[in-house]
Amino acid sequence: MTESHSGSAILRTVDDLRGPAGKLEALLNAGAPDAPYAALVCHPHPLGGGTMHNKVVYHAMKAFQSFGLPVLRFNFRGTELSDGEHDDGEGEQDDVRAALGWLDREFGLPILFAGFSFGSYVGLRACCGDPRVAGLVALGLPTHAEGRDYRYDFLRKCSQPKLFVSGDRDQYGPVAEVEAAVTLAEEPKDLVWISGADHFFASKLEDVRQAIRAWAQRHFPLLASQ
Repeated sequence: MTESHSGSAILRTVDDLRGPAGKLEALLNAGAPDAPYAALVCHPHPLGGGTMHNKVVYHAMKAFQSFGLPVLRFNFRGTELSDGEHDDGEGEQDDVRAALGWLDREFGLPILFAGFSFGSYVGLRACCGDPRVAGLVALGLPTHAEGRDYRYDFLRKCSQPKLFVSGDRDQYGPVAEVEAAVTLAEEPKDLVWISGADHFFASKLEDVRQAIRAWAQRHFPLLASQ
């Protein structure tokens, strides 16, 4: 890894994250030595310009980092410097599993997951039921976007604590459709609507961070005092 300082935290370039399609470009924001969890954050659709540097992804990372957790971000296959080609959300699930494996080997801690838009769909598919994953956050859950439909029947068997955060003006996840998807999900689950926010949470990113922090403190006692 190569290191640089980002504020008070060390940002590391990860050189050894590999999935079935090859090397995945990744960054790790280092956590405290006594961190009780590690975290993984996934980016929105790469064909729409989504990368691990997306603003929503960055703010989700900062929410987890505020607890002193190490946070891994990576680019899906075919995105920027990651090997491979885009696979319509199928192979990308294996990319998520590769990232989970890397975090597990590196830290051996339970993992908290967050994904934005396409990243939330792919990450939920990969992480639901995985014993390494303690909790799941879906930001801007998409139901229909740019001709792509997203189905969430698999949430019926997803028993980890789940947080869904969406804007009530989300053009890719209208209120009624997101509520229908969340209704499918097994408990425990929380749904937070950000008033006036569109899909990209423009001017509402601090609200997203606070929603993640409040949920994490409520469901994970080791974070409650942070």
